[in-house]
Amino acid sequence: MDFNSQVFTKELIHLSGRSEYIVRGGRHLFPLLPKAFNGVKQIGFIGWGSQGPAQSQNLRDSLEGTDIVVKVGLREGSSSFAKAREAGFSEENGTLGEMYEVIRTSDIVILLISDAAQASLYGKVFEAMKKGATLGLSHGFLVGYLQSIGETFPSDINVIGVCPKGMGPSVRRLYVQGKEVDGAGINCSFAIEQDIDGRATDFALGWAVGIGAPFSFLTSLEMEYRSDIFGERGILLGAVHGIVESLYRKYSCEEGMDEKEAFKQTVESVTGPISKIISKEGMLAVYNRFSGKDKETFEKAYASSYHPAFEILLEIYEEVASGNEIRSVIMAGERMKRYPFNTIDNTRMWKIGMEVRAARVEEEIPLNPFTAGVYCAVMMAQIDVLTEKGHEYSEIVNESLIEAVDSLNPYMHYKGVSYMVDNCSTTARLGSRKWAPRFDYILSQLAYPRANSGETIDMDLVKKFVQHPVHESIAVLAQLRPSVDIFLGE
Repeated sequence: MDFNSQVFTKELIHLSGRSEYIVRGGRHLFPLLPKAFNGVKQIGFIGWGSQGPAQSQNLRDSLEGTDIVVKVGLREGSSSFAKAREAGFSEENGTLGEMYEVIRTSDIVILLISDAAQASLYGKVFEAMKKGATLGLSHGFLVGYLQSIGETFPSDINVIGVCPKGMGPSVRRLYVQGKEVDGAGINCSFAIEQDIDGRATDFALGWAVGIGAPFSFLTSLEMEYRSDIFGERGILLGAVHGIVESLYRKYSCEEGMDEKEAFKQTVESVTGPISKIISKEGMLAVYNRFSGKDKETFEKAYASSYHPAFEILLEIYEEVASGNEIRSVIMAGERMKRYPFNTIDNTRMWKIGMEVRAARVEEEIPLNPFTAGVYCAVMMAQIDVLTEKGHEYSEIVNESLIEAVDSLNPYMHYKGVSYMVDNCSTTARLGSRKWAPRFDYILSQLAYPRANSGETIDMDLVKKFVQHPVHESIAVLAQLRPSVDIFLGE
């Protein structure tokens, strides 16, 4: 996929035999933002959910000293007005207002309300937009929904996407942490769905650079929503939750391990050493940490878990691509008026986890070979499903690996699974809750009994893991990760 920019320099990278163009970000590019936003007087951010606070504050800070106004629009009577004011937006200085008023007066409208709300209100949003304005989306959900009902975007507006590969709080935290370090932030994909005046690409890249993306890669909003909704239900949220729940039960109930030790060997191992090794050195480095019996244990866990995981992940992808997951999210929006979200860390396991975290010594967290084998098997199965479905390696690695270990797992490491999942969008939270039990079930029913049965390890699967072409892409993209690690301390 290729693109042309009048403002930013694109760079060719090679990923496992494929070539892609990217744009490197950094604070040294902020002076180019007025040129990228040529003709724009106001950028309106609509909504204050997971992404709204982060993106609006980041772009406002990046545009400081320019004539471009960043304004937040919220539904009338929303309790989020108070939160937006705390973040420095206000009616008095013209940076906060009612959502439709902000939509009507903005040259770029970045729509960050919930996916279900987008499906319900898109007609009013389109009607309120100025002719020649630009609609910005941080998720392709609306594209998928419009496709499913045979609708299209108005022909007189630009439609672009900038999709951070991490939850909103990570987008803000890394931006703030990186004020003294160039290139700190969350990677983004960007997409040009509709370009009516030749400015859409630079608008999208200006938006991505302005919110702090270390690098931005081109995709389409259709491929983005497929990989994103799929990834949230997979290794990013749902699968990792199912993995640690099932392993904790295996270690503590079936093997008689002390409960605190079981938590260390599951959750702590995944969010600690496993994630850190993958982040800095890649998946293969985890395997190479082991030798002797431990390497054999990794291989047994990997070979036993890969196919059960692939089966579930293939089902998830097909549910997303068919529109079933989109419809599920919309229907859930109505149910949630009666039954809103509850927390997902009320079980004994997560209560034990609070005690473990309170006494944690980071350097003493174990690198468990069985846990590592299961985790890497599910991660690789997700990579293989996305590869089979035609996604680019940059998108595959970001949605299956980088986002997991650099943006999401640190939240579970800090305060548990609910803190990770419930800092994400409504769509992500719904998907995680729906699919985590399925991963728990299939691993417990198929993978672990197979690993315990004494069957010969399928070394062909292990060989494919070791020789997988994605490792080359991971090595390249690891050089484009944030220049600082996210910090979640008080």
